[in-house]
Amino acid sequence: MIQINDVVKSFDGFRALDGLTMKVEEGSIYGLVGPNGAGKSTILRHIMGIYRPDSGSILVHGQPVYENPAIKAEMAAIPDELYYFNSASTRDMMKFYRGLYPQFDDKRYDALREAFPEVDENQPIRRLSKGMQKQSAFWLALCCQPKVLVLDEPVDGLDPVMRRQVWSLLLGDVAERGTTVLVSSHNLRELEDVCDHVGIMNQGKVLLERSLSELQDTTVKLQVVYPGDEPRLPAELNILHHSAVGRVHTYILRGDRESILNRMQITAPLLLEAIPLTLEEIFIYELGGADYAVRDIVL
Repeated sequence: MIQINDVVKSFDGFRALDGLTMKVEEGSIYGLVGPNGAGKSTILRHIMGIYRPDSGSILVHGQPVYENPAIKAEMAAIPDELYYFNSASTRDMMKFYRGLYPQFDDKRYDALREAFPEVDENQPIRRLSKGMQKQSAFWLALCCQPKVLVLDEPVDGLDPVMRRQVWSLLLGDVAERGTTVLVSSHNLRELEDVCDHVGIMNQGKVLLERSLSELQDTTVKLQVVYPGDEPRLPAELNILHHSAVGRVHTYILRGDRESILNRMQITAPLLLEAIPLTLEEIFIYELGGADYAVRDIVL
């Protein structure tokens, strides 16, 4: 489990993390989303023990991670910008990781060769394409058999077939080994398929974190048709967004689905329909209250 409590981090007077608190349950896949500059990569570097917080605490399995080799030996990361020794091949890096991770599995390394057939393990990684470099990184990370795997834009550069292959391997580790996966990505459609929990970040804080199912149940999208002009809606409804095309009104509301539907029936609509919200829509409308609304721009 990863527990982060009230973490603050500043760089040259700029507060990148501003009292951030979040919790990643053991054996879950947690998706961390937010706009550019929200502090996602910064908190991931704190979790990996690269940065030390100015204040607050970061615990992995109940222990502080900074300068804690025993905890770091149970963790692996694939950053957005990959790091490898300048002339090292995948096989060279395998030998390096084998010396760092006591649980490194040589048999799994050989078995996963079939999962990444395009990667020449003897060719310097710097000469591989971006997608093949990512495949090499996943190959090595999975062989380390970490208890915690931290991913920053993990499948960027991979083709659709390899994306599915990688997620299949990760989901298998979560199911079989109880691996905890924390992933930051802008590909919200993909996270929607794999994540148990989601945290939405903005301006150095986690605005909310919930299970994906709970998040979708507490943000509701309605399409409503009225016989005439739009009536006055019940004041207690928490409307995040409203748009209309002709007589069809679309509302995004926060609250319990059944309660909202019951309250909307008071307005005597001709048609009232609840439509499932995507994670992308939830992200946009939740951040709309944080001055991050999507604006129409006329050129």
